[in-house]
Amino acid sequence: MTRTSAPQTVTVPAIHARSWLLVPGSRPERFDDAMKSAADAVIFDLEDGVIPSAKAAARDHVTEFLSSGGTGWVRINNITTPDWHIDLAALRDVPGLSGVMLAKTESAKQVDRTAARIPGIPVLALVESARGIEFAFDIASADATIRLAFGTGDFRRDTNVGADALAYARSRLVVASRAAEIAGPIDGPCVTGPADLPAELAVTKSMGMSGKLCMHARDTATVNQALSPQADEVAWAAETIDRLGPGGEHVADGSDLPKLARAHRINHMADVYSGT
Repeated sequence: MTRTSAPQTVTVPAIHARSWLLVPGSRPERFDDAMKSAADAVIFDLEDGVIPSAKAAARDHVTEFLSSGGTGWVRINNITTPDWHIDLAALRDVPGLSGVMLAKTESAKQVDRTAARIPGIPVLALVESARGIEFAFDIASADATIRLAFGTGDFRRDTNVGADALAYARSRLVVASRAAEIAGPIDGPCVTGPADLPAELAVTKSMGMSGKLCMHARDTATVNQALSPQADEVAWAAETIDRLGPGGEHVADGSDLPKLARAHRINHMADVYSGT
């Protein structure tokens, strides 16, 4: 495949990336457009987004793209499948590989085995089952795990729960990530239309998740805006830091300390996302 344009310059580090755009590896005609989108990170999909008969061709499309100037993440197949071995063999030493998303992660050992096959490459652990939720802290604590992501569709299929019953699983991923001292988790994909996306993102943010999987490039800018510090939050942070002092010089009681910490975090994230 001949590249028609240079990839976008990624300015947001993966630990802070808000929008993660999934692109089927079998659709190389979409690769350049994905890189030009507002997405903080692009994931080329070799798993559920590709039918079994097209996986070999998809693998070739993705490795060629990443070997000829393209960059991005790759969602690889479940570790229990033969395709996991083939995916990692194809991706090893590919220059444009930013990291891999491990589908259907259920244990830290699966992350460790994946990392051993591609040394130095970070792993985004996609948790999609009841077992994965139960072992979320172990998965988050694996050395190569950079963040957790929530596969809502497969989780609902595994547990037979409705959309309203996902709060517990989201909370487990948030708590596990914090306890393991890694960045906040990435919520499941945008499944509603553009009109309903703001309400969906309000749930993501209120649950403490800091990223969102996207199936359409059109959603990435909305995700970025919603998951960035808002103007009123930035104003509150500035006022709080001014009132309490950057180092807490004017803290009056213990209840001020969490406010100051939150204000500094908002300031930091606003700086990270400035210019994006």
